[in-house]
Order: sequence, then structure tokens, then C-alpha cells
Amino acid sequence: MTTTTTTMTLRSCFRPLERCFGRLGGGGDGLLWHVDLKPHAMGDYSMAVVQANSCLEDQGQVLTLPSGTFVGVYDGHGGPEASRFVNKNLFPYINKFEREQGGLSSDVIRKAFDATEEDFLHLVRRSFPARPQMASVGSCCLVGAITDDALYVANLGDSRAVLGRRVSGGRNGSVAAERLSTDHNVSDEEVRKEVKALHPDDSRIVVYCRGVWRIKGIIQVSRSIGDVYLKKPEINRDLVFQQFVSPIPLKRPVMTAEPSILKRKLKDEDMFIIFASDGLWEQLTDEDATEIVFKSPRAGIAKRLVRAALEEAARKREIPYYDITTLSRGVRRHFHDDITVIVVYLDHHRVASGNRLKPSKVGCVNAPTDISMLKNTVNA
Repeated sequence: MTTTTTTMTLRSCFRPLERCFGRLGGGGDGLLWHVDLKPHAMGDYSMAVVQANSCLEDQGQVLTLPSGTFVGVYDGHGGPEASRFVNKNLFPYINKFEREQGGLSSDVIRKAFDATEEDFLHLVRRSFPARPQMASVGSCCLVGAITDDALYVANLGDSRAVLGRRVSGGRNGSVAAERLSTDHNVSDEEVRKEVKALHPDDSRIVVYCRGVWRIKGIIQVSRSIGDVYLKKPEINRDLVFQQFVSPIPLKRPVMTAEPSILKRKLKDEDMFIIFASDGLWEQLTDEDATEIVFKSPRAGIAKRLVRAALEEAARKREIPYYDITTLSRGVRRHFHDDITVIVVYLDHHRVASGNRLKPSKVGCVNAPTDISMLKNTVNA
């Protein structure tokens, strides 16, 4: 495939009104969207999203190329604008810099994050003062790139990638969970120490507020795309002057868009990777999630993880699982967050089967921008 053809295909994948190639509903849940199973260059993948907020703030996508597979999970906060922006712009930038530098690397991914952050900053500045709320929206970003036998995982915020690795022993063996990403959330003591070390002259850079630790009493994550008013003192001053946000002392940025990037060589015992927004990890441990994937059929596995998370949320509130599925968006947020799950199986070490991608095929699946707005079921 020529570079021009690949680039044109990528552009068509990230148009604002993308097709979804998934199914709406599942188990009677009208706010659940899912893809049971699709092939990628090295195996299969499954995807599911459930909406809890009035506007879906999670966005997710899978891009399949003959040379590799790219996964994105973007968990917005303060509104859906930042996560939708990242969903549209980040992968095209990765493709652009990959072509310019002759291959994928940590530097390529970092430059793509930087360019996406800079473009969103320009959008915020153009929007001001007509849309001042744009300065206070942001998005966590989790990206996975699997090419040949190399795996890259880049992360901002508290979405998470967890590897399921086969452990020998016993008749059927077992699975071990290996976390591949770093949570940038000040609920973690190490992250709090990191933030405090960067702001030694600010005794209130991290405060315990409403039962959780928050930066400046506002936000839990320390890295993101967006949240411009916590990164640009001049924009913060404008918003305070216009009385759009409460005054907070901001002499310099209190958040960054610097991703943590892991590069890892894939091994024969690596079975699958779970990419998910923190809505899943608030309900399930890494070990719980990997056990479910390990012991379950492939088809519909992402949907099965979402259901397990909802069942746990229902258990905590001492209500039946079915009751949660009947709640309307917005109200449902009191019981759980938006949840996006993408499970990618790794069959690189096995003999290729007939359902693997053809050498020339490029595919792209974007989750719906807002599930509550879907009118018809689209079969996968």
C-alpha cells in the first residue's frame, strides 16, 4: 500500500461524523454500544462503551493496518470537547510523524501528543471569550501501538492498559496481570510527591477535598490534553476576570501534557491487553479483569468486562444489576462513570489463521460520539 493511499484512508477514518460499525444495546442496556469481535493484524479485538454522563465524555477507537494496530481510549472531563478533539486528531499526527521519521518510536508518539495539545490550545484561544468553558475541559489519553513484535503504550491521566500474561503450571495454566501504564492521579501517593516536588513553594498544590486528593482542590489527574486554565496563567487570569472560574493562585502550570511512554518487546506468553478508561478500574482490579478475559470466550469479551463492572457498581449500592441498566444518562452517573473497554488479543506467536487481515486492508472503528443519540442499531 502506498503512503498516499494509507493517509487518505486515515483521513476518512477520522471525519467528525464517522461510522461506528458496532451494535447498540446488550443485555437490555440501551446506553451500551459494543463490537463483539473483529480481526487485526496480530489477532482479534473486542470493544464496548457504556454511557453514564448526560453527554458521553469517553471516546475510543481502533485503527488496523497491515503493519500494526493502534488503540486509543480518551476519557474526557468537564465536557466532551477535548476527548472528541483527541479522537479526531491524535492518530493522524502519529501517522504524519511516523512517515517523516521513517518508523514508529517514542519520539514520534511524544511529538503527536505535543501537536495535539498545541492544536487544542489554539482552539481554546480562538473560542475565547465566546466559549470560555473550552478552557476548563480536558481529556485523559491512553494509546497503544502494536507493530511487528514491539508494543508502545503512552498515557496521560488515569486510564489504564493491563497485559494478560500466561503463567505456566497446572493443567490449563493461569494468567498474571501486568500493568503497562502509569496512573497520573494524585490519589496515588507517589504522584502527589511528584506534584509537590514540582511546586515546593505552594503548600496547597494538592489538597484533600470532598473525600479525595485534588490538585488545587479541583482535579485528580495531573496530566491531560486540555485543562488549559490550569496550564496557562494568562488564560486563567482572563477567566477569573470574566468571572467564569473561581480565583486560584496560578503562577505557573499545575498540569502537563507529557505522556508516560513504555516500549516493550512482545513475548510468546503475552496473551491479550485490556485498554480501558478509569470507569472500569474503579470497579475491577487488574487481576479481576484479566481473569475474566482469560476464562471467557473471545466474542463479546469487552461487553462482558463492562457488565462485570456494572454488576460490581450495583453490588456496592445494594441494588440489582438490572436497575442500573434502566437508569437514564446523567442520573446513571451517580452509580458509575462512562466506561470504555478495548481488549486486544495477541496471536503474533501463533500460525496465522484465515480471519487475519489481508495485507492490503486498513480498518478503523470509532465508538459513537454519544450513545444516547444513536437511533438505529448498526451491525458489526
